[in-house]
Amino acid sequence: MDQIKVKAQYLTPKHLLSRLVGKFAAARAGWFTQIFIKSFIKQYKVDMSEAVLENPSDYASFNEFFTRYLKPELRPLKASEEHQLAHPVDGAVSQFGDILEGRIFQAKGHDYSLTELLGGDPRDSNAFKNGKFATIYLAPKDYHRIHMPCDGVLRKMIYVPGDLFSVNPLTAANVPNLFARNERVVTIFDTEFGQFAMVLVGATIVASIGTVWSGTVTPPCGPKVHSWSYPGSGSNALTLKKGDEMGHFKLGSTVVMAFPEDAMEFADDLTATSTTRMGEILGTRS
Repeated sequence: MDQIKVKAQYLTPKHLLSRLVGKFAAARAGWFTQIFIKSFIKQYKVDMSEAVLENPSDYASFNEFFTRYLKPELRPLKASEEHQLAHPVDGAVSQFGDILEGRIFQAKGHDYSLTELLGGDPRDSNAFKNGKFATIYLAPKDYHRIHMPCDGVLRKMIYVPGDLFSVNPLTAANVPNLFARNERVVTIFDTEFGQFAMVLVGATIVASIGTVWSGTVTPPCGPKVHSWSYPGSGSNALTLKKGDEMGHFKLGSTVVMAFPEDAMEFADDLTATSTTRMGEILGTRS
């Protein structure tokens, strides 16, 4: 049955399905939207007591519900010391560890190219070639705003077109090169420990990926790689502090982070499948 589910994804018109779902998710369809939101909450056991707006009826569209804000006291910045790195999202660790010879471990029997993940330019991946990575999967029930694990100055954003396979654990274990073949938005920051990359990976029925500085990046960016550069200093530099919101998914997906060699060590209690909560300690700077 698992193999049938995976093979069916190759045949599904994933982009068309995702864009149609995106139109519905953005629509203010009154009672129909309310029924869908309440069904979603029940199906995925969403804890609405954490939301600033707990009543499903307070959301005019599914997108408003899905990108709901949480009560800030429920996600305190526990990685508050200067040398600590924070988890950027609520989710579950898929994999983490060393980037070996420019490749990132995906699942048993599968790895993928760091350069491909970041859009194909070796100049963007050189800083992370022998560094560390962490992949975090966001389930449908999770909070879907993405935050900074450290202070950073945005230097580059890259839109990379691609497939829209599901990114759940089953697909990650069975679809080669998954995170480097799906549509994604790459962000690269300057930090006190060197460059840091955070990749927002799209998936089936992910209606949108956006950032706080540019709004919606996709859709509809299209079939070509697009790149934007940003100043490293001066009045136009974009600086984000640890814990600041940097982006969002409209419907769930995955975040992949890349760190330079000898820049950081993961927390001792971090394991594959660890539950993550935004603001908790991901690791420490070396």
